[in-house]
Amino acid sequence: MRALALRTFAVVLTAALWCLPAAAQVRIATDAAGHALRIQGSVVVIEPDIELSLVTAGGLTEPRKEWSEAARKLYPQAVRTRLGNLNIQQKADFEIPDDLPADSRMGQIIRLNEAVAMSISQYSAAGSVLATKKDAKGRPRMDWTLGPGVTELQQATGADYALFTYVRDSYTSGGRAALRALTMLAGFAMGTYLDIGGGAQVGVATLVDLRTGQVVWFNLMAKQSGDLRDQSGANATAMQLLRDMPR
Repeated sequence: MRALALRTFAVVLTAALWCLPAAAQVRIATDAAGHALRIQGSVVVIEPDIELSLVTAGGLTEPRKEWSEAARKLYPQAVRTRLGNLNIQQKADFEIPDDLPADSRMGQIIRLNEAVAMSISQYSAAGSVLATKKDAKGRPRMDWTLGPGVTELQQATGADYALFTYVRDSYTSGGRAALRALTMLAGFAMGTYLDIGGGAQVGVATLVDLRTGQVVWFNLMAKQSGDLRDQSGANATAMQLLRDMPR
């Protein structure tokens, strides 16, 4: 169920890499006076959706189970450390059951967050901001919600906020790296720049107030570096993906 639901989302994330090379897109909700909201309560880390892949010489991505499993352990540890450093109160992580029914209330909450995060990604960038999501000066306004139904997740976790995370990370194979270098050399010989691309790391994180359903913080990260296969790389990704989180 989750794989199907995330297929479109993964496409958006990949597209974001080309739209926002080596960039982040942070959005923070504000109060009526225009001040950025602050965290007032505890945070639960929802089991991150992470998949690591190898980019073959032909440009195909091959998911690597062992890399993904390692990253799914290392990244949450890095997030907990980062939240601790920010003095943010935490609740025990929430693991999503593998057999969670798509039509269950919890399944609907998770899919709704994916849909809202995708909408924020698409409609918060310059040139694509919805008319209903602009402030008086025409700037993107962070005004998104999952609705009051998220209180069920609050009851299940005891937390006031939920942190959702999606990451797709790929690594260049030796064959791909060689082909990329040859392509660049050919481009230089022709007086132009040619790059067939290699590995990339894209991720989205949202922080949702479980008392109201409001999305209080959002970040889209897209870059051509990073490594979730070891703790130091996971720490670096957590630092970047949790950038400017309110506290």
